[in-house]
Amino acid sequence: MTGLSLNQPLHKARGERPEGVFTIFGDRRRTNTSFVDRVARLANGLKGLGLGPGDRVAMLAMNSDRFVEYVYATLWAGGVINPVNTRWSPLEMAFSLDDSETAILIVDDAFLPLVCQLQEHTQAPLVVIHAGDANPPEGMHGFEALIEANDPAEDAGRNGDDMAALLYTGGTTGRPKGVMLSHANIATCSLSLTAAAEHGGDAPGLHVAPFFHIGGVGVVFQFAFRRAPQVIMPMFDAAETLRLIEQEKVGDIFVVPTMLRWLLDHEDIDKRDLSSLKSIRYGAAPIDTTLLARAMKAVPTAGFMQVYGQTEFAPVVTCLPPKDHHGPGAERRLTSAGRPLPTATVRIADPEGRDVPTGEVGEILVKGAQTMLGYWKRPEETEAALRDGWLHTGDAGRMDEDGYLYVVDRVKDMIITGGENVFSAEVEEALASMPGIAACAVVAARDDEWGERVHAFVVTLNECEASLEDIQKHCRKRIAGYKVPRSVSVVDALPLSPAGKVLKHELRATLAATEVS
Repeated sequence: MTGLSLNQPLHKARGERPEGVFTIFGDRRRTNTSFVDRVARLANGLKGLGLGPGDRVAMLAMNSDRFVEYVYATLWAGGVINPVNTRWSPLEMAFSLDDSETAILIVDDAFLPLVCQLQEHTQAPLVVIHAGDANPPEGMHGFEALIEANDPAEDAGRNGDDMAALLYTGGTTGRPKGVMLSHANIATCSLSLTAAAEHGGDAPGLHVAPFFHIGGVGVVFQFAFRRAPQVIMPMFDAAETLRLIEQEKVGDIFVVPTMLRWLLDHEDIDKRDLSSLKSIRYGAAPIDTTLLARAMKAVPTAGFMQVYGQTEFAPVVTCLPPKDHHGPGAERRLTSAGRPLPTATVRIADPEGRDVPTGEVGEILVKGAQTMLGYWKRPEETEAALRDGWLHTGDAGRMDEDGYLYVVDRVKDMIITGGENVFSAEVEEALASMPGIAACAVVAARDDEWGERVHAFVVTLNECEASLEDIQKHCRKRIAGYKVPRSVSVVDALPLSPAGKVLKHELRATLAATEVS
């Protein structure tokens, strides 16, 4: 083994802390020794079912300790993980299985009823493993039975540029594409993020983000490298999250802003002892400074850290560490995404790929050892994303003289009204500071006079009223007149992706349908 391997933390955990805890799920606690033994036995079982080097293994399930065992057993056997997005339709799931040429699927009780549909829609037959406590249905293998029936396998020793994960991204505006990430990609990110900022150390870490997303499974590897026991809940629940933080003395957690808002709004927030929290990492979607200020006041023991990135960079590009949330200049820094990780180099470029002056907006380009291997079976899209050694993120941003990155929008979400460029994130920041607004999103609406106009979708708190006049009056105090929304829709909720990002293409479609009618 010559390169970085995601299995290295397992060897160290078993050798250096054999009785330490690796996973906590409900009443089940696995020591490092027990966890690695189960992983090695399951790996042998997967090989017995036909898994070869580089072959994909999928899992369709809620978060659990078995999900973490699947991840490491697949890697231990020399395979590639392919977690299935639980929020997709059966047709989308089947597409990802066919596209990735996945032959082995692990499924839990929650998604057992979908197996027949998946078998109908996939082109090749699937070997199905049931990850549950009861006996597996006829024709399926048992997760626990495979562990019991097999001796421990030797670690296959894949490392470096060997592919470790095939993570499907997109699927909301077209067919999803698989991002190929290597052992070195993910390990580099885990170690670089650990070095870049303060964190929870080896105190227990709590998982609330879904494991099918890089924001969830990536944290599995980060906790493992830090030897932090992994506390797992099936899916996010605010009350249960607060309870587990208190019970397990959780030191670290990663949340998307929506989850953070739900935690702060929950009635138990003042009843639970959250003093064990040393690190609250947030990312995957923009956060408004009003929400962040509430959170910092509610959990004063925790250091808050913003992370920005994308799956194609395994995933973290920049981080804003806890120390940058306080002190002189903090108000300005909090509107940034922080500075690049030690292993990431960032530049801002114009459409021709030329650097723009400091402070001007352009596309965010990044390179480093975390850059994906490419898109699975998509050479043209890989070539478009990876040009001259740089990953083109599709995000628009600017960098200040101190090296802080400000992500202002997706390039495609920029609004051009009357010849002026308006970045929706800036308008959303102004809207989010308005009392009575719980959530908001800004998109372009067709306009006969200006070409496009700024249109706001808002969700109000406790049935508060948010008239266009009130919104405009509030925003004019904070942003230029041409950026102020010229129309508004008050909605019950915003459509969100599994990662907690607002699905703006759905909002645009809703708006377009209204304009046509």
